[in-house]
Amino acid sequence: MNIRVLSAADVRAALPMPAAIAAMRRAFGQLSAGDAVVPLRGRIATEKGVTLLMPAYLPQSAALGVKIVSVYGENSARGLPVVSATVLVLDPETGLPRALMDGSALTAIRTGAGGGLAADLLARKNARTVALFGAGVQARAQLQAVRAVRDIRRVYIISRTRQSAQRLADEIAGWKNAPQVLLPASSAEAVQNADIVIAATTSNTPVFDGNDLRPGTHITGVGSYTPQMQEVDAVTVERARVVVDSREAALAEAGDIIIPGAEIAAELGEIVNGTQPGRQDDREITFFKSVGVAAQDAIAAAEVLSAAEKLGLGAEVSL
Repeated sequence: MNIRVLSAADVRAALPMPAAIAAMRRAFGQLSAGDAVVPLRGRIATEKGVTLLMPAYLPQSAALGVKIVSVYGENSARGLPVVSATVLVLDPETGLPRALMDGSALTAIRTGAGGGLAADLLARKNARTVALFGAGVQARAQLQAVRAVRDIRRVYIISRTRQSAQRLADEIAGWKNAPQVLLPASSAEAVQNADIVIAATTSNTPVFDGNDLRPGTHITGVGSYTPQMQEVDAVTVERARVVVDSREAALAEAGDIIIPGAEIAAELGEIVNGTQPGRQDDREITFFKSVGVAAQDAIAAAEVLSAAEKLGLGAEVSL
């Protein structure tokens, strides 16, 4: 029995952002239609950390997989990542393992792609300017995804330190058809000029004032991931039509939704399936809150494996 082992570089080569966004469209559509099997996330705690088991099966896409995520706070002192992730792809016909791949790269791409899909469905067609909160891996992925669906010409970057914002700005300058990048003096300056606002930080408190949003703005929030974290303020939630990746997950995990008691208008998959409308007019403010679901990992991993087999990526190991 052979299994294909794929590194982070292999995953990135096999899953370009447009393909990832297309995969997320299928994943969310099946999830909201009730056609995805997504068991409750398993959790195993040890003395040093916690490991999460996230399985999913999408019959229509023949995608079966499990993501294993470990969070070990003391790893940084050892020169190791605090958060690590691995994805195992299984054959739904036999149950045998087919691939083992880096889960951190996969998570970054699929989460970014979810935001890109949301922007495609909810942002104005003429959206050109982005206010980007955060300068890490997910901020970068979200911006790349939005650029895949809109002609973004200007980006304001707001980060905890000017140095991290400048590093990302320098990187963006080297991208093909790079947008103009500005480091604003305040969050208000960025938000007041933005068509799309992306919040991709680890902040426990809101990173901008919802009163600064212009009519017609689309917001994507991906940073906060516990009921206690609130990256996007109540004013934004009150002004916006709220869309989530999963009602169940958002109401259990997203402080952005739980703390203000947000009314959820739709799941992203319901918009994909046509059972709920996307953007309704050019003055509507929309807010997409993502907490991430295992269906995204399973379908993204299946896409990676398919492309890797065609491109000859990774290494085949005999078990």
